[in-house]
Amino acid sequence: MPLMSGSHLAQFWRRLHPAADALLDRARLQIARPNALLWHALLGILTGLITGVVIIGFRLAVEGTQALMLPHHGENYEALSLGARLLLPLVGALLIAVMFLRFSAGIRVLGVARVLERMEYHQGHLTLRGFMLQFIGAAVAIVSGHSVGREGPHVYLGASNGSLLGQALGLPNNSIRIMVACGTAAGIAASFNTPLAGVIFALEVLALEYSIATFVPIILAAASADWLFVSVFDANPLFEVPPAVVSSVADLSPVILLGVAAGMVSAAYTQAVQSVAGAAKVLPFFWRLVLGGVMAGLCGALMPQVMGLGFDSLSRLLDSHLAWEFLLTLLAMKLMATSASIGLGIPGGTIGPALFMGALIGNLTAVVAAQFLDASTVPVSFYVLLGMGAMMGASLLAPLAGLTAIVELTHSPGVIMPGMLAIIIALLVSYKGFGKVSLFITMLRANGLDYRINPLIQELRRQAVGGVMNRHFVHQLAELDRAKAECLVADSPDWIIVNKGDKPIYLMPGIAVATFLSRNPKAASIDLLAIPSERLELAPIHLQASLQEAVEIMEKTGAQALYVRRPLAPGIDHIYGVLTRSRIDTAYKY
Repeated sequence: MPLMSGSHLAQFWRRLHPAADALLDRARLQIARPNALLWHALLGILTGLITGVVIIGFRLAVEGTQALMLPHHGENYEALSLGARLLLPLVGALLIAVMFLRFSAGIRVLGVARVLERMEYHQGHLTLRGFMLQFIGAAVAIVSGHSVGREGPHVYLGASNGSLLGQALGLPNNSIRIMVACGTAAGIAASFNTPLAGVIFALEVLALEYSIATFVPIILAAASADWLFVSVFDANPLFEVPPAVVSSVADLSPVILLGVAAGMVSAAYTQAVQSVAGAAKVLPFFWRLVLGGVMAGLCGALMPQVMGLGFDSLSRLLDSHLAWEFLLTLLAMKLMATSASIGLGIPGGTIGPALFMGALIGNLTAVVAAQFLDASTVPVSFYVLLGMGAMMGASLLAPLAGLTAIVELTHSPGVIMPGMLAIIIALLVSYKGFGKVSLFITMLRANGLDYRINPLIQELRRQAVGGVMNRHFVHQLAELDRAKAECLVADSPDWIIVNKGDKPIYLMPGIAVATFLSRNPKAASIDLLAIPSERLELAPIHLQASLQEAVEIMEKTGAQALYVRRPLAPGIDHIYGVLTRSRIDTAYKY
């Protein structure tokens, strides 16, 4: 049985609840306005709560399975035998491959990259199918020891919650985009008890404009999801670290070195994912995933610390100096394992591995700094935190999200100033020095897609046709008698939709009919297609559409105006208003 999409859910709702749909219809027109703050705030809270429940369920499922599989604690892959470490990722890859080939219907990219692609090309519409694939696929990938993170899947699950809810309610596409952003923020917030990082991540990575109407619902979504997280787990920071404050200029010298190193590793990380994904295009999808399982198994057999999320190893990195040979080897193996998993299509996240590699760079920096500085003045955890933030900020091109994440993960405000320095240096080295864009854009381009930020398109996407259309109109057959024409102009409509049969074909100004009647007092009948007037060719557009879609339809069809409709039944449309190019121009200019 095929999975239901958001539009199918909306049709199902209309059949069951016609009265509720009439109420929703009025709400849709209010939500279509760019300043519909209250409605979007309520939807943000609802999206955050739903996302919180889903993310908590995902974490409990993954961690519960790991606890049953692994001795002592849920990430103790080191305790597995060599053969188990070799085979476990391969078995996981085979399960994922079979599931995708059977149920994916062509979906190959998930995670944050998929959210960006749907926002760019599909107005933020995500599917229930993709939601299920991400939930099960990422859970299998993490449990089976692939070197992937859970944050990317959490973002996708949250974004899907917002999108599917908006589609089920039949909301306009500008509102669905806001709800996707709300789900994105909620997904990050519920990952690690990091609500502020979730808000900033949604704004930075999805490239949303700052406005109260956008910002408030995203904040409420992140706060709602985080509240659920704290209710189920606790409010303590993920990592307990001693406070650290930079007390001299000399303490900043290793921070500069750390930033340069993190930028170089970030560039290598992005290049490795790009190279693996490009080289793997010649392989069928099934064999790509199998190869990913083989690579993950080999890396796990040689160094089991690279398997899974690696939070147990992160705790060690935060506590003490480790041998530099071990750190360099682990960094190389983590880079190899993660690039293979992500580049070959394993449905996991890229943020967790970036944090892990950043922690290794930070510990290496602490080892080097201890040779020249008093190690007791600046604890190793200080450099590890800076490395985590620098790798996340540089690899995702999200410096504020990286900085906020390390502060919230540890409740250590002392890292803010040196964190800014390390993150910006890393970002400049990777972005300007090596010309690397974010990992998400790299993954999109590796799959033949792109993502470009255009301020005009952003503004057009922010507004729905329902909030801009002219509702003072009538629709009329082309031929009518004088009495009907006089009745028609009595209400002084701005526009008249001229029907030919059951199809609207032209839009003309209402004043043209009034002018003709006053100049031709003896005319007994009127042909609206014959009287002197401007007539604009019409094309339909759905009430859900954004102004960007309106412009695209006009360019594609050559229409000079649009009538805004919503199907009520096959062949029966309800027309809500009309939209001209001049009205679109006025909306985004003023």
